[in-house]
Amino acid sequence: MMLSIADVLTSEQVAECRQAFEQASWQDGRITAGQQAVMAKSNQQLALDDPLALQIGDFIVQRLSSHPQFVSAALPLKVLPPRFNRYSGGGTYGNHIDNSIFSMAGTSQRVRSDLSATLFFCDPDEYDGGELVVEDSYGSHRVKLPAGHLVLYPGSSLHRVEPVTRGTRYAAFFWIQSLVRDDTQRSLLLELDRAVQALTLEVPESAELARLTGVYHNLLRQWANT
Repeated sequence: MMLSIADVLTSEQVAECRQAFEQASWQDGRITAGQQAVMAKSNQQLALDDPLALQIGDFIVQRLSSHPQFVSAALPLKVLPPRFNRYSGGGTYGNHIDNSIFSMAGTSQRVRSDLSATLFFCDPDEYDGGELVVEDSYGSHRVKLPAGHLVLYPGSSLHRVEPVTRGTRYAAFFWIQSLVRDDTQRSLLLELDRAVQALTLEVPESAELARLTGVYHNLLRQWANT
C-alpha cells in the first residue's frame, strides 16, 4: 500500500521548519548508512541527537498521533523518531531497502519497519529531480509531494531518491511499526474504515453501521500484534 497524506503540517509550520533547517548543522548522510547503502548514498542529514532534529521530530509525531488518516492507514504501535535529510548539488540515494529493525536511541526499544514515511518540506517547483521512486510488483511509483504532505509505503519496498540537480530538497523520514504487520491486512482495514466513515455521513441512522464497525474491530482484534 502506498498512500499520500495531505497537510500533515501547515504552510506556516513548514516555513518555520525551513528557516531552522537553513541555519542547521548538516553532516554527511553516509554516517548513518549501512555497509551496502553507503556506496549509494550522497546527501546530508541532521545528527540523530541534534536538538533541532529532536524538537521538530517530536512535533511531527504529535501531529501524526492526532491525524485521522495517518492513524487509520498506519495503525501505529511504535514510531521511530523522525530523521531529516537534505539533497542538493546532485545529491541522490540509489536503490536500497531499509533496515528491518531500528533501535530507539537511548532506550532498549526496537522498532520493526513495517512502514516507511517521507514528509516533504519543499514544494515540487523549488527543485529539479529529487523524486522518491518506490518499486513494487506493479512497477515504479514516482513521488514528489507538496510541502507539508507525507507519503506512506511498505518498509520492504526497494526505493531511491533521484539526483537533485537544482535547488534543495528537505525532508523528514522515519519508520512505523504497525499493530498489523501484514500490508494486505492493513489495506483491507483501511478500505473498511473508509467505507464505515462514508456511510456514517450518508446514512448515519443505518443499523448496519454497527455490524460493519464490529467486523472492523473483530478483524483488528484477530490481526493485531501488540
